Amino acid sequence: MSADSLLAEIRLDLPGGGFWNGQWQTDGHWTDVVNQEDGTVVGRVVAATAAEVDSAVRAVAAEVRCRAWPLWQRREALRVASATLAERSEVFARLLCAESSKPIRDARAEVERAVETLRLSSEQASRLAGETLPFDDTPRGAGRRGWYTREPIGVVGAITSFNDPLNLVAHKLGPALIAGNGVVLKPSDHTPLTALLLTELLLQSGVPGSLLAVVAGTGREAGQALVAHPGTDMISFTGGYDTGAAIAALAGPKKLLMELGGNGPVIVLADADLQDAADAIVDGAFNNAGQNCLSVQRIFVERSRYEDLSSMIRARTESLVVGSKSSECTDVGPLIDEKAAIRVAEWVEEAVRDGARILTGGHRTGVLYEPTLLADAPSQSKVLQQEVFGPVATVLPFDGVDEAIKRANDSPYALHAGVFTADLDLALQVADSLDFGAVMINDTGDFRIDAMPFGGRGKRSGLGREGVRYAVESMTEPKIIAIRRGAPAHPALVAVPIDQTNASENL
Repeated sequence: MSADSLLAEIRLDLPGGGFWNGQWQTDGHWTDVVNQEDGTVVGRVVAATAAEVDSAVRAVAAEVRCRAWPLWQRREALRVASATLAERSEVFARLLCAESSKPIRDARAEVERAVETLRLSSEQASRLAGETLPFDDTPRGAGRRGWYTREPIGVVGAITSFNDPLNLVAHKLGPALIAGNGVVLKPSDHTPLTALLLTELLLQSGVPGSLLAVVAGTGREAGQALVAHPGTDMISFTGGYDTGAAIAALAGPKKLLMELGGNGPVIVLADADLQDAADAIVDGAFNNAGQNCLSVQRIFVERSRYEDLSSMIRARTESLVVGSKSSECTDVGPLIDEKAAIRVAEWVEEAVRDGARILTGGHRTGVLYEPTLLADAPSQSKVLQQEVFGPVATVLPFDGVDEAIKRANDSPYALHAGVFTADLDLALQVADSLDFGAVMINDTGDFRIDAMPFGGRGKRSGLGREGVRYAVESMTEPKIIAIRRGAPAHPALVAVPIDQTNASENL
């Protein structure tokens, strides 16, 4: 199916190429959004300048300061948005597929997740409550009573990547809006149209346009202007470590919430169900062509089962259908652009020069790179030490569980990990010893529900936790109200006694 036929049923009648200052923008420098698979133009956006980003942030900040958007209205707007997205799911899936690198079946699955993310965001209304404070727990608090509430942090600057162009945006906008914040979103250069279409849906669902802005454009201009702007109170970013480090340096003293990637290990012990492990590993390594922060990269297998599992993973990998993202049959589609595919090929070639063996795959055709399974890769090779963000995984034998844990932890990333074993007690011991934000037992680390706290255990994997509830907590701050009982009343509040001798005059 061609890109033209893929988009035939879409009426992308967006009123403009960007949205800020409460209106759709049509003036400025328009830039094409290209389907990298076939070179066709999917749509166009206005590339926001630094001055336009400044205007957008100032307008949202002014609105946040002077307008209180009632919580029930926030809840209802996001509830309606979730239901409407479900009704329009195929339109969103087809656009998402056309401008990103995600195969159509995976695009549909992402839309389903975004529906849930918006629903979960609406349900956080009931959690936006504080609690009373135990002032009488200390002599210094005698005579006082008080409480705290959770208040919006202000303006959230949100920056998203291309690999999940709808659900990542929903994870920024949903929690920020239910918390009562304003949001200025800078979507990926590759995938701004999906973000704009979601913005239109949110506005139609009742989100005030004065509290939301979308500034497409380059990271060098629009992104940097948003991060450095004194009017943004928090930056929520999903992307690579190098960009995250640059954001931290540029942002100054403001709150940061950053998910910066992973290098997912999985440990397979000798007693594991190998077929189950092989199926999960192949899915976790090559879903979305490996362009996933949770993607399986390092597969540690107990030596007695190494050859068996390697053969099973290889056979399963070779059964995957590699092809056009628009095909209903495709398991592994393209990378986001040819530059990314060339980089992945170079990393594999470098590993092979240093002694790695290609068990299957290892070929590039334009933006397509075959699912690739390596063995004998040197410990310091890029495919083991860095985030490949492509369809490449490496099988590695180990002797003893302590060695497996040590090697899995020997990474600059600490996002998710997985372990396969029939021994639950041993699985829990391994999980306790793995230094990651999450450990999946009898599954790979390529698993997440949108309600769970999501993030790395430090290192290069980021700061803070996403997941709707936890993002809402990050995007609010406690405000304390304390009452000192027995204090002298304000003169204006003191009752004036009536002089009974002149009662008629006083009346």
